[in-house]
Amino acid sequence: MTMAAPLSFSEPGRDCALCPRLEKFRRENRRAIPEGFNAPVPAFGPLDAELLIVGLAPGLHGANRTGRPFTGDWAGDMLYPALLRFGFAQGKYCESADDGLRLRKCRISNAVRCVPPQNKPTTVEIKACRSFLADEIAAMPNLRALLCLGRVAHDSAIRLFGERAKAFPFAHGAVHRLESRGLALYDSYHCSRYNTNTGVLTPQMFDAVFARIAADLGK
Repeated sequence: MTMAAPLSFSEPGRDCALCPRLEKFRRENRRAIPEGFNAPVPAFGPLDAELLIVGLAPGLHGANRTGRPFTGDWAGDMLYPALLRFGFAQGKYCESADDGLRLRKCRISNAVRCVPPQNKPTTVEIKACRSFLADEIAAMPNLRALLCLGRVAHDSAIRLFGERAKAFPFAHGAVHRLESRGLALYDSYHCSRYNTNTGVLTPQMFDAVFARIAADLGK
């Protein structure tokens, strides 16, 4: 079967004004961290990917600084080595957007594209940014699986598909079959320092999720 060419879609502009609180925080960060990216962080990876990983939002000193999802902070230190181990990436992760790392049949995005104060987007901000995630998913013709890192990403994806959150509860290691969409949705606790330092998420637990996804996708 010949797959259709991937569609294009638009990321939010550098000065996106959909969320006044996030716009104000962005301006503050441009003064406080002038060397940083300080803009909505675009997704990373090919649009013809089979797997889309959805996180919460850029970290202040991670993706907000480097301009690439999960790059430059602890979450990336856990995520990218896992992707390399399971064949979803190639190269070497060096905590920089120009490290030459490439994703293979995998793409990484966020439920919210801008860094929020205290890493906590509001319900209104999550909803405002959901259209970008919806357009992104619509532009991925080979998409077979979503991995949602954390409850916010999970709930946003479920609502995007018009499903009831109660029918698809978030749980680490859960697999939800969205038959009407032809997709599988996998859940994991977010790979944040807080979760790993407290033992909520261990490397073994994280690897088990990727092992399941890799097996299901035939990698």
